[in-house]
Amino acid sequence: MRIYFCGAIAAGRENLPVYRHIVGRLKSIGHAVLTEHVAEPDVLERERALTPRRVFERDVEWMRDAECVIAEVSTPSLGVGYEIASALQATKPTLCLYRAGLEISKMITGNTSPALSLGTWTGLQDLDRRIDAFLAANT
Repeated sequence: MRIYFCGAIAAGRENLPVYRHIVGRLKSIGHAVLTEHVAEPDVLERERALTPRRVFERDVEWMRDAECVIAEVSTPSLGVGYEIASALQATKPTLCLYRAGLEISKMITGNTSPALSLGTWTGLQDLDRRIDAFLAANT
């Protein structure tokens, strides 16, 4: 399955180990992660080398090609919010994951789109279980 992974880039770098785990897990079970660069330590430098227009066009193309979206939303991000809205507009199955105990945007938690799934997590095993259940329901 072709997956578009979302995670905060400009903020949220403290979540890098979580992003790396998610991307690594998805790849290890045979999925193509179109946006695996989000989980790379040098993503900020790599993104600075591209114009905003190029990033937008590239990401829109990846979103179009993706079969589903998995987003880690513990850290607020305008870009991630935009990506989630785009995915839901296109009725792509979308999983939003966030650390248990955090309050995240009610634009996410209050959304009733049948394409949207939400999941809290406290550890990497929780992440894996949530991701596995989402993928099983959408393949």
